[in-house]
Amino acid sequence: MIERPQHVDAVRTALGRAPIAAILGPRQVGKTTLARMLTAGSEATWLDLESPQDLARLANPQLYLQSLGGLVVIDEVQIRPDLFPLLRVLVDRPGAATQFLILGSASPDVIRNASETLAGRVEFVELGGFDLAEVGPTALEALWLRGGFPRSFLADSDGDSQAWRQSFVRTFLERDIPQLGIHVPAATLRRFWTMLAHWHGQLWNASEMGRSLGFSDKTVRSYLDLLTGTYLVRQLPPWHANVAKRQVRSPKAYLRDTGLLHTLLALPDRDALFSHPKVGASWEGFCLELVLRAVRPAEAYFWGTHGGAEIDLVFPIRGRLQGVEIKWREQPRMTRSLHTAIADLELEQAWVVYPGDYRFPLADRVTALPARDLTKWRPE
Repeated sequence: MIERPQHVDAVRTALGRAPIAAILGPRQVGKTTLARMLTAGSEATWLDLESPQDLARLANPQLYLQSLGGLVVIDEVQIRPDLFPLLRVLVDRPGAATQFLILGSASPDVIRNASETLAGRVEFVELGGFDLAEVGPTALEALWLRGGFPRSFLADSDGDSQAWRQSFVRTFLERDIPQLGIHVPAATLRRFWTMLAHWHGQLWNASEMGRSLGFSDKTVRSYLDLLTGTYLVRQLPPWHANVAKRQVRSPKAYLRDTGLLHTLLALPDRDALFSHPKVGASWEGFCLELVLRAVRPAEAYFWGTHGGAEIDLVFPIRGRLQGVEIKWREQPRMTRSLHTAIADLELEQAWVVYPGDYRFPLADRVTALPARDLTKWRPE
């Protein structure tokens, strides 16, 4: 088992600030395991809403839950969204000593219902797959190839890892989506998801995507929002600077887990990935997630102009913009595009993340940064 102390601390902090903490993320990402790490050695009460026995206990939920004290863990809470108003009532009781840790596969409806019903009483903790700090820099390539889902990353072989991811995709489409109350044919959503994998890292164009699939702009937009709301896709919005250039206004779309990306692209191993034209885009999305995990900025964007100048990631730190460019090359170099981005955005510092071994200056305010160093990197 790989320990996840940073996430355990995040949940403890959330429970220290609010009577309810919610761990959200896709299925099989390790939410239940994380909760068991947190409650090890304690007398927490566990309710798994996929268990008929535990559901039976909640035949009269108020009578049962109000009798409990300490920490109560409710797993797969999306199955019973009607519990949210009751949780609000229970934690608002005078002198209430009960805290709730709720776990759920993310869906837009669950997040919205919890946010609205439990406003001011709940703190959310997002859980993704393993990151580089958890598996160690020596596992960088394996994490990129297999992705961060625990059973995929820890599989005995690349073949076993690929088989698990294929099963995950099928189960997500055929079981999880209907359980979330979303009625989209599995074959239709798989076509969209696969097409999106081929667009990974590109500007979102609903019209072109819709024409390719034979759907309306509104339909493909709803599918994109669905995969975003279940933490499987990241939409990176554009940054708008006050410059005399026509700037890109569409978001970029990335599959958040490169293991799933490689499965949807039918890339079973390292050789297939390294010979595929999407290898650079895959590396870009992988490093993008590593940077966001390391920095955890409140906001993150990309920037681009119609003239071709762009930078992969910008985010504010202490009121000043930092920029990150990601390159799939052993010897990174300065480009005209990067010079333009630094000047137009007045970046305090820019970093070029690459797959090499050494950190070194490329230019004034520009540093080449090995991806494996992201575990101990913080913007200056």
